[in-house]
Amino acid sequence: MTDAPAPSSADAPWPVGQLSAKLKDYIDRLGQVWVDGEIAQWGVSGGNVYGKLKDVSQDATVSFVIWSSVRATLPDGLGQGDRVTALVKANWWVKGGTLTMQVSQMRRVGLGDLLERLERLRATLAAEGLFSPERKRPLPFLPQCIGLVTGKDSDAEKDVIRNAQLRWPSVRFRVVHAAVQGDKAVAEVTAGIRQLDADPEVDVIIVARGGGDFQNLLPFSDESLVRAAAACETPLVSAIGHENDRPLLDEVADLRASTPTDAAKRVVPDVSDELARVQQVRSRMLTRVTGAISTEVERIAAIRSRPALASSAWIVDTRADELTRGVARGVELTSRLLERAHVDVDERRAQLRALSPQRTLDRGYAIAQTATGAVIRSAATVASGDALVLTLADGRLAARAEAPLAGPDGATPTPTTPEGRPA
Repeated sequence: MTDAPAPSSADAPWPVGQLSAKLKDYIDRLGQVWVDGEIAQWGVSGGNVYGKLKDVSQDATVSFVIWSSVRATLPDGLGQGDRVTALVKANWWVKGGTLTMQVSQMRRVGLGDLLERLERLRATLAAEGLFSPERKRPLPFLPQCIGLVTGKDSDAEKDVIRNAQLRWPSVRFRVVHAAVQGDKAVAEVTAGIRQLDADPEVDVIIVARGGGDFQNLLPFSDESLVRAAAACETPLVSAIGHENDRPLLDEVADLRASTPTDAAKRVVPDVSDELARVQQVRSRMLTRVTGAISTEVERIAAIRSRPALASSAWIVDTRADELTRGVARGVELTSRLLERAHVDVDERRAQLRALSPQRTLDRGYAIAQTATGAVIRSAATVASGDALVLTLADGRLAARAEAPLAGPDGATPTPTTPEGRPA
């Protein structure tokens, strides 16, 4: 028999190695036991499986390891969320001071209660249309203020703010700190979403967490939190940061980002990219405007090079003969018109002269008038002794009437009054 160890005291303490060895001896006496639980984490590295087994009714979790030799004997398809029974042996690692359950056998009991509840909730929410792509709202192109719900002093908070400000330095943040795991996570994250949604200055909300195992992400699949996110009027981005597991918040969010850093890059544009895009647009506009102006300049030059516009003298030169003919024709027509006018004037002058009393007088005739100026047309209207005035071709004579002479027919005219009535 080995001697019993001396009791430890302040004067005679046990070495750490002795304590660790005693713990290993004590734990080894437990031997192998069958346990029932739900796989909360399942990861493969180097052919070995490292995971966590969760009690289905209590808040208790233990880590386990399955060596590659044992893994080959396990049922196919085992993974996170499965309900299992496992034959485990507690193993205390003396050097590291850690306790691990080594699995030698594992059997699937059925779908884990937790995973089953999540699947039922997923189906219910999907039937209500909360996962429909049609209800997802587009993010604003350039949010002026971003709401952020995340853990206090977390890497997720630093990643989102740093990457967003690197891309667009003037962007502002409204940060609401909340527990992102544990019993308080659901209430605090839900309150943070509602608080930021009520803020009129917040253009988009990011819910960020830096990953975690399946168990730690359970708050983001809580029905009350998911419904609060679905009812949010402000566009919401889920940045839980876990590729293998998709909490239900990812399904109702307007955008799912793989990591907090990815969320920052997708929420705000890169100022350098936007400036480069603006420069490209300006360059294309300048090229098009310059091209259009060059085309018009060439077109104007081509038009000016035509003979019709190269020199204006051609207009006069090509029309000179026509102009000369027109002038000659005008002179000829004018001359003819003048000749005709002269002829017409001469004819009218001859007619006028022929009808003129003077011409009659020139032929030897005279005009006899009474003393009052009345023209004597009949001898019968003149009494013997009446004073007469004779108008000759050259001058006038005073005369006095004598007895009327007989006409060519031998008849003597009957005296009449000036009005033609018999005297």
